[in-house]
Amino acid sequence: MHAQAFKQCFRKGRFLAAALLAAGSLLPPAPGLASDDFLTALAARPNPGGVSSAAAPLPSTLRQTLEGTRQAPRSPAEVWAARQWLNDMMPRLARRVPDAERRRALLSRVHQEARLAGLAPELVLAVIQVESAFQAEAVSSAGAVGLMQIMPFWIRELGLPADDLKDPERNLRYGCTILAHYLAVEDGDLTRALARYNGSLGKTWYPERVMRALSRHWSSAGGVVERLTAER
Repeated sequence: MHAQAFKQCFRKGRFLAAALLAAGSLLPPAPGLASDDFLTALAARPNPGGVSSAAAPLPSTLRQTLEGTRQAPRSPAEVWAARQWLNDMMPRLARRVPDAERRRALLSRVHQEARLAGLAPELVLAVIQVESAFQAEAVSSAGAVGLMQIMPFWIRELGLPADDLKDPERNLRYGCTILAHYLAVEDGDLTRALARYNGSLGKTWYPERVMRALSRHWSSAGGVVERLTAER
């Protein structure tokens, strides 16, 4: 897919208003990496399905998104909106992550990684709920690891051999990058992108589970489910 076409279809999958795109305590993209560079790097990846065992050289811009982040200016409105989001999500996650400090850190990181990848952070929370029930140490019978249940072959595709997929921050970076990539591959079709993420393309049971979790537990007053549905 041409990079410009990729950018256009990726933007069709951006789900939240601009006010949710930053927070005072969150870490934005890597140094020197603009959003369009991130999209171009993803567009340059061969094998969109991500099932090849032989990884091609990783574009340097995409590697930057995996290796570091930096502070960047944020408007007061963005800071306020993201803090409101954190305050809204804190009690929703309390039963699953009782420790308040750990819960806030996880939500902050989810918001940051969703922002970087152009995803709704509520959608990421729903995926984590379905995939691992917020268990960072979870390993499936198929070998998927961590919060967003990443298959180890993705380390060859996107990362470094030493990457620990049980590390929540690293796992979120992988999961959000992969889901955003599939959303772009599917031209903004969330159902197909989620099915790809789960490895069940052509079936709808997994997307239905994620959307049900999103609607029941994570949809904010702003109506994220309606926005996701409307912008598909």
